[in-house]
Amino acid sequence: MTTTHQPKPLPTQEITTRTHTADILANARRDTDRYGLDKVFICDVDSHHAELNSWKDIISYVEDPVLRDIAQQMMIHRPQAGQLALSNYKAGLALQDAGARIPHQSGLAESVPDTGDARDVELVCRAMDAMSIDIQVVFPQPMLEIGLHPEKGIAVQLMKAYNRWFVENVLPKDPRIKTMLGLPFEDPQASLETIREFGDHPDVLGFLVTSQRHAGVHRNEYMPLYAELEERGLPIGFHAGPTWEDSMTSTMNRFLSVHAMSFVTCNMTHLTNWIVNGIPERFPRLKTIWIESGLAWLPFMMQRLDHEYLMRQSEAPLLRRLPSDYMRQMYYTSQPIEITDMALLESTFNAMNAKDTLLYSSDWPHWDFDVPGRIMGIPFLDEQAKLNILGGNARKVFNL
Repeated sequence: MTTTHQPKPLPTQEITTRTHTADILANARRDTDRYGLDKVFICDVDSHHAELNSWKDIISYVEDPVLRDIAQQMMIHRPQAGQLALSNYKAGLALQDAGARIPHQSGLAESVPDTGDARDVELVCRAMDAMSIDIQVVFPQPMLEIGLHPEKGIAVQLMKAYNRWFVENVLPKDPRIKTMLGLPFEDPQASLETIREFGDHPDVLGFLVTSQRHAGVHRNEYMPLYAELEERGLPIGFHAGPTWEDSMTSTMNRFLSVHAMSFVTCNMTHLTNWIVNGIPERFPRLKTIWIESGLAWLPFMMQRLDHEYLMRQSEAPLLRRLPSDYMRQMYYTSQPIEITDMALLESTFNAMNAKDTLLYSSDWPHWDFDVPGRIMGIPFLDEQAKLNILGGNARKVFNL
């Protein structure tokens, strides 16, 4: 699917929930012309769509007939729950919209022609066209909090239903749209079945763990999942998310604080368990991606884990190298790239060997998204490093 809307260059622009995506992203088109991005392969490894807009259809895919009927009855008799039935969407996270001052985050309500295609697909394609993106890996939004659902059985059913809906209704509509399907991680056997059901689908590039959860990723019951992914040559991703309800964030009184910390600490926890328990040694060919935690935490984790490991090696007997060495063999998405101090950013890039490990991501349509020009404008990167980050490294990770 392609779009024909041309952005309107204006000195100032009012953006509402109904503003066309191409107009919101008009500066991305400016970057395309400045850097010649139409001639560069760009793979966006993290973007989102608003699955709650299609919630009624997704619920129809719930396997359990009793649970499906409960949700459908909720939608009938509690109309305000039409886009929330059975979900664990947290009201406090609506503060991301900054009191509706960031309206595109509140909802992309722009006009979409009735072409028979899914609304989600049209909006994804508009964003790809505006940012000159060749391949876009698309994830849900509120479903990324599914790991904190109070009822594990419901969480498993919702993730399985969403996966089947997405594969049947979104992926076939445009060959540029890809995904890493979320694993129903509360149930290791259901997760393994998910990999086997969708692992051969050409548009499923890997599988995802929603990182905001209280589960030890090193537990033995997950080893068959990792073995299956390694054998298939498919990566596993850990996608960070916010929460205001953990012991640390519950003391915070601003969304700014929650967003700054909770998107990072969940992946810090899983990465620590992943490395200290020797998962990279047990599955040396399994490619691992850490998504939407930014980059500033990586040098800290490298130094901290190396320091602790050298004093207590007996507690990590599977390791044959320093934790930082394993970290440099993993992959990380760029967004939200902390670009306030260029010297610190350069040292971070050096520490993580970013030219070979960093994957461009936009995180569109979230309020803090990054366009491809953000990478092209980093002064200390040479041209080959920029090409690697924008798409070359993704070719390697996903076997594109």
